[in-house]
Amino acid sequence: MTTHKPRLPRTIGASLALAHLAGCMDSYATRADTTPTNDPIGPLATPAIVDSATGTCFARATTPAIIETVTEQVLVQPAVMRSDGSVQSPAAFRTVTRQQILRERREVEFETPCDIVLTPQFNASVQRALLARGYYRGAINGTLDRRTSDAIERFQTDQNDVHTGILTLKTARTLGLVALPRDQL
Repeated sequence: MTTHKPRLPRTIGASLALAHLAGCMDSYATRADTTPTNDPIGPLATPAIVDSATGTCFARATTPAIIETVTEQVLVQPAVMRSDGSVQSPAAFRTVTRQQILRERREVEFETPCDIVLTPQFNASVQRALLARGYYRGAINGTLDRRTSDAIERFQTDQNDVHTGILTLKTARTLGLVALPRDQL
């Protein structure tokens, strides 16, 4: 015996799907609406925030602090010298290890290509552009995988862009993948 699950008529099902999508789109109406007030540590906005006034997509990320461990020899007691110039007692040193923050952890917001642009063909272009510049070593597969993200981050570091591994609009323009606005030409 076969049992059938009751199904909604197509028009009702489509209406429900559109109502659900409309509810989702309302939450992306403005950047102010999508900016969380209590951001957790880690990725702050997934997916990218869309500013409907300018049609620009933004992403937010937390860049980690860079901490360096410094070890120094500190003079505790200077050497004691005799009148003939010989050493009566050598100097005493103490090893001191401390951590020094080179760059504070910070939250950054940056422009990014919108999800509509990030097609497999565009992603493959990103990989080819990074490969041509010596940053990417891997297959051109059209996915923004870990290897591609690492290559993007190395390129961003050399270009003095945010170091997130997320493709920023600035990085895409530097790679020649996104056109510059007329006012920047």
